[in-house]
Amino acid sequence: MSERNNFSGGFILGSIVGGVIGGVLGTLLASRSENRTIKQDKSLLQSDTATKLGTEESIEIARRSLEDKIAQLNTAIDDVRQQLGAVNSNFNDGE
Repeated sequence: MSERNNFSGGFILGSIVGGVIGGVLGTLLASRSENRTIKQDKSLLQSDTATKLGTEESIEIARRSLEDKIAQLNTAIDDVRQQLGAVNSNFNDGE
């Protein structure tokens, strides 16, 4: 019976001590992680203003590139329409 009492007391004491140690470690790790995140956010905000001009230029370049690709697609679509029109007219002549 005394072994059960010792086991119960040790189990409860271990749970309490483990909970305290886990809580302290969790708090320390969370605060370090939060500090690291805050530093990263600050560096991103500072670099954001520096890259804003570069971003606007890259957007303009991308827009021009897309306009060129759209023009190429429109030309290809027109060519296919002409080819299909020729095929359809030949098919109707054969009937």
